[in-house]
Amino acid sequence: MKIFWTKEALLRLQEIEEYISRDNPIGAIEFVDKLITVAETIIDNPRKGRIVPELSLENIRELLHQNYRIVYLVKKNSIDILTVFEGHQLLKKEEIFKSND
Repeated sequence: MKIFWTKEALLRLQEIEEYISRDNPIGAIEFVDKLITVAETIIDNPRKGRIVPELSLENIRELLHQNYRIVYLVKKNSIDILTVFEGHQLLKKEEIFKSND
């Protein structure tokens, strides 16, 4: 399986890094690197994450890391990371469906 990051997901990672770096620039880089590492754990087991509760679709799943959600789409031969966001928020469906176009 190969992982692809959507523009939306990359933008969200950049926003997360910018936000954290206001207080801790090195910690921000380390945290975003950890989010990427966690996402890469699904390469060998794409069904590892739970089904996203807001959608209840078998092929759209998420991994949790600390208080962040990594939402991804399982395809036949690849995985698309759709978005990454703070876990206390609800998934904005328009973010993932525009990423999916």
